[in-house]
Amino acid sequence: MSKLRPFLTLKESCRKHLPATQFDRFKFENHIEISFNMIFIRRLAFITQCSNRLEEPFLENNEQQKEQQRVDEVISKISTKITSTENEYNRAHTETKKVQQTYSDNTSVNYFEVDDRIETSAELQQQRGLVSRLTENESILKRQLATMKDLKRSPYFGRIDIRDDDQTQDEKLYIGIASFENEDGEFLVYDWRAPISSIYYNGTLGKVAYETPMGEQQTTLTKKRQFQIVDGRIRNMFDTNETVGDEMLQTALGAQNDEYMQNIVATIQHEQNDIIRDTKSQLLVVQGVAGSGKTSAILQRIAFLLYHSRDTLEADQIILFSPNKLFSHYISEVLPSLGERNMRQVTFDEFIDNRLKGLNVQSLFERYETDGSLTSQQKAVREFKESADFMNKVENYCQSLTPSEIKFSDIIFNETVFFSKHEIAQIFASFPAAMSVPDRFLKTKNALIKRLKRRIITETKADWVNEEIDQLSEEKYHDLLGTKRLRDFQNEDDERFFIAKKIVTARLQVVYDAIFNNNFLDPYVQYAAFLKRVPLPADVKQSEWQHTIADFNQNIEFHSIKLDDCAPLLYLRDYICQSGQNNTMKYLFVDEMQDYSVAQLKYLKYAFPQTKWTLLGDSEQALFKDVEQPQQILHKLNDAFHVRHSRLISLMRSYRSTYPITTFAKSILPNGDDIEAFNRDGDIPELIVSPDTDDATDQVLKIIAEQRQKYATVAILTKNMAEAKLVYRLIHSQTGAVLLKDADRTLPKGILVLPIYLAKGLEFDSVIAWDTSETNYPDKGLLGTLYTIITRAMHHLTLISIGDVTPLISDESLKNSQIKIERTLKNKNV
Repeated sequence: MSKLRPFLTLKESCRKHLPATQFDRFKFENHIEISFNMIFIRRLAFITQCSNRLEEPFLENNEQQKEQQRVDEVISKISTKITSTENEYNRAHTETKKVQQTYSDNTSVNYFEVDDRIETSAELQQQRGLVSRLTENESILKRQLATMKDLKRSPYFGRIDIRDDDQTQDEKLYIGIASFENEDGEFLVYDWRAPISSIYYNGTLGKVAYETPMGEQQTTLTKKRQFQIVDGRIRNMFDTNETVGDEMLQTALGAQNDEYMQNIVATIQHEQNDIIRDTKSQLLVVQGVAGSGKTSAILQRIAFLLYHSRDTLEADQIILFSPNKLFSHYISEVLPSLGERNMRQVTFDEFIDNRLKGLNVQSLFERYETDGSLTSQQKAVREFKESADFMNKVENYCQSLTPSEIKFSDIIFNETVFFSKHEIAQIFASFPAAMSVPDRFLKTKNALIKRLKRRIITETKADWVNEEIDQLSEEKYHDLLGTKRLRDFQNEDDERFFIAKKIVTARLQVVYDAIFNNNFLDPYVQYAAFLKRVPLPADVKQSEWQHTIADFNQNIEFHSIKLDDCAPLLYLRDYICQSGQNNTMKYLFVDEMQDYSVAQLKYLKYAFPQTKWTLLGDSEQALFKDVEQPQQILHKLNDAFHVRHSRLISLMRSYRSTYPITTFAKSILPNGDDIEAFNRDGDIPELIVSPDTDDATDQVLKIIAEQRQKYATVAILTKNMAEAKLVYRLIHSQTGAVLLKDADRTLPKGILVLPIYLAKGLEFDSVIAWDTSETNYPDKGLLGTLYTIITRAMHHLTLISIGDVTPLISDESLKNSQIKIERTLKNKNV
């Protein structure tokens, strides 16, 4: 009977999909003699074109006509709403301009009488608030208008039919990028983030449950239908029991690369939906293979959180650390396309630069350029400095400091000492030793401010102050009075004292700023003292550590600092000073987390203490270092952060690249079999072995000419910037290629040349990997770099090896992935 099963399944499928007149032409006998004629083959081809799964019911034309009729009705109502919203927006815009003009006219008037100044100030304050409200209202209408125009092109992408236990008929719900109601308040489209919409992503036919603000609810899912609607017309629709059918994904993934990342709400997979709708985890770690959609899912997660907590959460309370400026630009349109404002975005380099103003901070990209030349001892020192243990030692050191061990600095005013470091140390020592160092430091700070205020009072009697008051113009005098009236002073001396205090306070503002900004502590000398005292691990030699201390001191002399010193130095400074914390942020996201050390993450945890964390990355894409397993990473973070609710989600299915490219990429990884390649057909990757740079250049030019006929973007990816500059010089004059650098913020079309660390998080139609030779990629320390380069390709991949191929690409890898190998005729050694 088992041998008959395939034919019986075929017979059942034919009964479902073929009219009876055609079905009768086929003979299904017990001895399995089947006569295939051309009618069956043509009909089967037609069925396959409509649906890749024979098990799905064939949708009759009248069913699609009914759905198209509904689409037309919804679009008609959306068009009406767009018209009314445009009118409302135009009125709001006109009103805003009018109020802004009035505000501008009022601020240009000069008033000298105190009473007039007070009245004018109140009016301006009122107008400023009105302008702010009108501008915000105008922005809201503008976003609503953009969302509705998107809905008009494609009102929805899904439909679910559900039936509660107390109902006799199914309820049809349509899912889109935003909610839309008719005049009666009936939902014609449900927002993809609504609680009921989770059924579309997670549910299979039958009994399903979904979370609501009132708790878990249950219903029965009787139908799940997916649509591809373009410019108001249904291109394709089909019923499915899956999250999102392959038809939808094939269409979405087969498109060429765009300047901006697109939202994926129509193709969210079950495991991605788990990431998006998680509201309980304090630490959510997403480890996803290259092209698994983890970044897209995180952006949809941000949109979901803004929807889910719209009464308590603003976009400005979410911060995303992105890998580079190109990536920030690439993802900048995802949230606006969903009707939400963008969260705050910053690279770690920008964040550190802002915290260490006045120092030239080594960037991650600058460090990549020198990583290949590190000795084993230098690597050991770096690993120690970037560990959680090192940060714990910083904290213990700060807690144990005595007054004599704190490196105070003089506060200087007009090139003379205003508060000496000796005086500051005495103030610090006067507070109880049982108090913590940060608390004693804060009390010292407050004591200095009080002493400054007393100095200001004393200084008001100085001759220079009286001379300056006598020289004041009437206008300047009234400016200093501000909102004060003459009757507010008991006599002329009180009024003069008030003016004198204002003058002295302004003069000594630099002293107040020095106190407020904790400039009476020298964090660099303090950190150097810590380095001299910290216990060393067994694998770090004392001689190498002394060299590290000398190197730090020398760099500070030249106003520069290495990246591995930034996090511990900032932690030491901010911990002692009780500064550097942002308590308004509620969610923090880190992309490409494998590029961050635990020390850096621990400092970010200190800097944003009230945030829930989402970290995403791929341990296989670690550049210039060995990879770690996801569970190791989660264990390390749990030990460092001590969170109560942590969760690890692994995404093992890759969608970005074609099946042949993903198959090749996973073949070079030790655990590559764990990666599941999405079945999207495409060109087999090419490996070209060239004897020298000249021949390799010729091959690159040839490939560019071929690929530019098919794709808008071809990227030549290199190991570092030095290689990128070399390739650029070799091909620029003939191709007009663009060399991308870390300062670039936009991603143009055409021929691009860039080092791999600038391509993190990006994808390109066609990729040429430059010089994947044994010389350039000698060992497994560069496996993550090579894997990252390969997985940037969406549709086509070519590897150029100058000489023997890297051992990271084994003969077995070449065989298993069926890569096309070409050895140029010039290569005499192969």
